[in-house]
Amino acid sequence: MKWFALLIWFAAAPAAFAQDLLRYEGADRVEKALAAARKEGSLTLYTSFAEKDLPPLIAAFEKRYAMKVRVWRSASENVLQRTVTEARAGRYEVDAVHTSAIEMEALYREGILQPVAPPHGAKLLEGALRPHRGWIATYLSFWVQAYNTNLIRKDELPRRFEDLLDARWKGKLGIEARVPDWYSALLTDMGEEQGIRFFRELVAKNGISVRGGHTLLNNLVIAGDVPLALTMYQYIVEGAKRKGAPVDWIVLDPAIGRMSGVGIARQAPHPNAALLFYEFMLSREAQQVLLSRDYVPTLASLPSPLAQRRFKLIDPAAAMDQHDKWQKSFEDVIVKRAQ
Repeated sequence: MKWFALLIWFAAAPAAFAQDLLRYEGADRVEKALAAARKEGSLTLYTSFAEKDLPPLIAAFEKRYAMKVRVWRSASENVLQRTVTEARAGRYEVDAVHTSAIEMEALYREGILQPVAPPHGAKLLEGALRPHRGWIATYLSFWVQAYNTNLIRKDELPRRFEDLLDARWKGKLGIEARVPDWYSALLTDMGEEQGIRFFRELVAKNGISVRGGHTLLNNLVIAGDVPLALTMYQYIVEGAKRKGAPVDWIVLDPAIGRMSGVGIARQAPHPNAALLFYEFMLSREAQQVLLSRDYVPTLASLPSPLAQRRFKLIDPAAAMDQHDKWQKSFEDVIVKRAQ
């Protein structure tokens, strides 16, 4: 019996060691996790990270720690669905998850993500560290207003949302079809009743073309089919602009932003390797990679293209709790009337 108990203790020891490290806030946490992580040898990541931007991050991590990252990538809702389905079936394959804030919050509420102490000494933008510590924001994505520079001069651009009611914008406006979170944050800032009145008047007077997908909408702006898009991720516009496309962006205050973040699965097969990835995503190296790809890093010491703008971050918990309300309002006020 003593030998049997000893075997159980040895089997449980690595997991207990990893759990302790997840809660540990010392500066040497990475050093403590490194030997155990290298014995694990790899980790499995589920993510919705943009396909073109993922390779440099993964390559940098693998080079630093000499271990392999197995990646499954899909849309954020698919990441959520797969992770929840596997957990409910008792299949524990994923070690770390990186996706959009609302899906990360849902995974935490499902009990799939476990609390982790933040990286030692990392000073992050306000809101990046979630109160429950079930996940942590690694970058922010901001919706901005994108316009075709061949069709709209800078001196013609609107300076506030109310300027869009001018007749010059009739037939020139577009919006992505699935942005109730942006809509809810903007209306909360405007005042709900006033905001609803504004969008009803805007749709009635000038119309809004509703298009599915930010990439499609950005391409339509570049082509001139939608001269001004109200909801475009800033990093998408910057990427196209850098390649010479006739597109640029402005911010009609406030800039509405959403977080994306990383978390560690409660039943991670490779918890120490997952912890290294978690730490890495908040490291200056990884945050510099994000910045170079036009994302807004959450490490406060790094510059941000929106640092001097007034911005409002979507609260993922509130967005989940009020999703049905704002989804219905967005469809009733904009989508159905725009068709």
